Amino acid sequence: MYKRFYNFGLSDEVLNALFEMGFEEPTPIQEIAIPPAMENHDIIGRAQTGTGKTAAFGIPIVEKAVRGKTPYAIILAPTRELAVQVAGELNNIGKKKGTLAVPIYGGQAIDRQIRSLKKGVDIVVGTPGRVLDHIRRKTLKLSGINILVLDEADEMLNMGFIDDIETILKETPSERQTMLFSATMPKEIVRIASRHMSNPREVAVDAEKMIVPKIEQVFYEVRENDKLKALTRLLDVEDPSLTLVFCHTKRDVDDIHAKLQQRGYYSGAIHGDFTQAHRDDVMARFKKGDIDILIATDVAARGLDIPDVSHVINYSIPQHPDSYIHRIGRTARAGKSGIAITLVTHREYRMLKMIERSANTRIKKAKLPTREEVIRAREQEVLNEVEYMLESDKHNDYRTLLDELSETHSINDIAAAALGIICSDIDVEEIEEISRPDLASHKGFARLFMTVGRNDMVKVSDIVKSIAQGAAIPGKQIGRISLFDKFCFVEVPTGLAEKVIHSVDNTLLNGRKIRIQPAREKKTAMAGRR
Repeated sequence: MYKRFYNFGLSDEVLNALFEMGFEEPTPIQEIAIPPAMENHDIIGRAQTGTGKTAAFGIPIVEKAVRGKTPYAIILAPTRELAVQVAGELNNIGKKKGTLAVPIYGGQAIDRQIRSLKKGVDIVVGTPGRVLDHIRRKTLKLSGINILVLDEADEMLNMGFIDDIETILKETPSERQTMLFSATMPKEIVRIASRHMSNPREVAVDAEKMIVPKIEQVFYEVRENDKLKALTRLLDVEDPSLTLVFCHTKRDVDDIHAKLQQRGYYSGAIHGDFTQAHRDDVMARFKKGDIDILIATDVAARGLDIPDVSHVINYSIPQHPDSYIHRIGRTARAGKSGIAITLVTHREYRMLKMIERSANTRIKKAKLPTREEVIRAREQEVLNEVEYMLESDKHNDYRTLLDELSETHSINDIAAAALGIICSDIDVEEIEEISRPDLASHKGFARLFMTVGRNDMVKVSDIVKSIAQGAAIPGKQIGRISLFDKFCFVEVPTGLAEKVIHSVDNTLLNGRKIRIQPAREKKTAMAGRR
């Protein structure tokens, strides 16, 4: 029904602005959220970053905004980056109407914000802490607010802003229109909605659409101390345009950034300890492509909206399934495709399984590139540089040298020798070996560890039955089982190991919950002694 923006009954000014922004047709969340929002209904919208939710609430706000002495609408966002992004998009939507949105956030001089507010603004986009600061200073009055939006409400909950939000809501008129957008709906968010919203219309993107179809999702199983090696291999072979690498902690961000730079990668880092000026500079360089790898914590990457991010790499697996949705939504923007890669240790299989269930998606297991593939990728970089030099005619300066050499050698030999000199700079020794995380006693089988043994009154036949039924595989395909008092080792065909783990982990055997995971490598420290 709403296949084009003009179907919403928007003004020519807004339609022309959307056309100039390159918007052709509404996204699913826009299609279902804009009509009730235009009719002044309160909205509870479930949609992740990257689905077009900013325009879903921004278009109705701009369309209905009326200039007055105090702001017409206020949007609360969890981070300064998101506040700046949202304000920018609203200004683009409202430029034909002359609607002005101003971001206010910590880290920017408050005097500058006060001057902007005194001049008069239509829409305020701010972080809760700085909005409260202005309210206390009486430099921001919310008595004229007609529309209030909570953007990425779940993230504001995670960051501890709930009390601030409650205080801000009390400063606004009770008859206002309220819109709440969130990727997930924790109980605290639902409580806020029930207390401060009036008969809200609930709109949501289908679960199948929560993960953008154009995102290829894969995971690589690695040991913890092999993660950096795996990351560099992927960067070499995948050859991404722009890569966003997520880590749990600020320390991890700093450590990986330093190690990548030591290895010659153009990387940048952002987290909460950096100044706003530094973060703005790094983000600008990343957007321009001056650096092609950005390492960040979840919070620091909020509001990042760069269409050319081709790869999102979870160096640290998300600690909550919702974070996975937020992270991978940073790629496949503006209709482009993208790749989401997760590095997983054997201890993190349970979290991976939980993410798949929560996001209603499937993350495929893949094999890491070999050393030979890395070497070939680096050689291809050399060939690309040579091709670029030929296309740009920069090789002409060296024709005199070529003429001298060609008197005694063939052109083919000269070219091969030149490539040999260049390729000799490829440090093969630096491409370290990565050990297999799953080992078995004989080829073709993976060795799994199970937390059940003789003390649990379990027999080998019980284990075979639980695996065969749980994973729906013939019992005859199960290999050797080594049963001990408190645990056991089971060998299954390598190609079925992942299926067995996903199907059997956390199930019951003889009334006891069991865990199953890839077995650790056997210790060999005593192997040399006789």
